[in-house]
Amino acid sequence: QGRMWAYTAGFTVLPHVGGFLGWFINRKEIPLWYEKLKKPSWCPSRKIFPVAWTVLYTGMGYASYLIWNDLGGCSSKAIIPLGLYGAQLALNWAWPPLFFGARNLKMALVDILCLDSLVIGMTCSWYRINKVAALLLVPYLGWLAMATCLTIRIWKDNPEQKPGKSE
Repeated sequence: QGRMWAYTAGFTVLPHVGGFLGWFINRKEIPLWYEKLKKPSWCPSRKIFPVAWTVLYTGMGYASYLIWNDLGGCSSKAIIPLGLYGAQLALNWAWPPLFFGARNLKMALVDILCLDSLVIGMTCSWYRINKVAALLLVPYLGWLAMATCLTIRIWKDNPEQKPGKSE
């Protein structure tokens, strides 16, 4: 019983690790650079992002535990469903350094488009295993749809600086 609680907590906390590191590493770029970008009127307030990601990472992490548990741990049946999860988590964690750190809007856009595909595939894969786990990903899919549209708009509305020009 105690061991299962530890697994549940570990899987639930794991996504937060990369999310926190992404924020911590890039936190200075937000007021210095991000606030100066042209953004659409429907862009969420900066205060919404940490709340949204806390909820989304918690749901995603717990859902991954459900899948892991239903498939008997790290079994051969878990390779694809949990591999999709790991791949999407890596792309999710890569977005802030690309967007804020490297200020590479085009690569951030490529990243989030690939992320969208992986999360859709992961959700379909998980639905066959555990419907609750798949449903826990629905808010994440919704947020990603908004974040993708926002990334596209920011990329289009903020042409990248050409080499040799000052910021």
